Amino acid sequence: MSIMDLFDKISPSGKIEFVIAGLGNPGLEYENTRHNTGFMTVDSIAEKLGVKIDRMKFKGVYADANINGKRCILLKPTTYMNNSGESVSEILNFYKLDNDRLIVIYDDISLEPGKIRIRRKGTHGGHNGIRSIIDLLGTEDFLRIKMGIGKKPHPDYDLAKWVLGKFKPDDISKLSLAADKAFESVCLMINDNTEEAMNKFNS
Repeated sequence: MSIMDLFDKISPSGKIEFVIAGLGNPGLEYENTRHNTGFMTVDSIAEKLGVKIDRMKFKGVYADANINGKRCILLKPTTYMNNSGESVSEILNFYKLDNDRLIVIYDDISLEPGKIRIRRKGTHGGHNGIRSIIDLLGTEDFLRIKMGIGKKPHPDYDLAKWVLGKFKPDDISKLSLAADKAFESVCLMINDNTEEAMNKFNS
């Protein structure tokens, strides 16, 4: 184990308690697309906390942040969406964290922009990033914050084209409000108040 590994595991601010992972695809061509809502939300949380997600490790980029007195990792996997589990499982293993110490933030087409929904566990629901995490962790039992991106314009519209498309201008402000809700939810969830977050924000 290197000196940097030791530094990552233990610092003056204490042991890592939670990993908050936002899902998306790396690269300029994917910026501000619906499928990158997880990335955008974690970036918003980092900005509120005054940290930058710029450290490269665990097949992703991450930041070490203090949230309500708890040391947390903000993670953006750079494996591309379909292999998100590789990054998430690696960082959980490194810090020896159980699955209940993970919060995953990702896009959901069943919710309108501006809406969020919190879940304690569940199936992947057709989301390949969540599918990958479930496959690599071997469990569906981890916390999630679903971020609404809206449904396809009509049933025959190509799903990939929709989720990889850019947000409409009037949806950007709604996404910002949803990110604020997500941050408040994270603050509650890391303090074992997931039920309170669900009651407040689930619609």
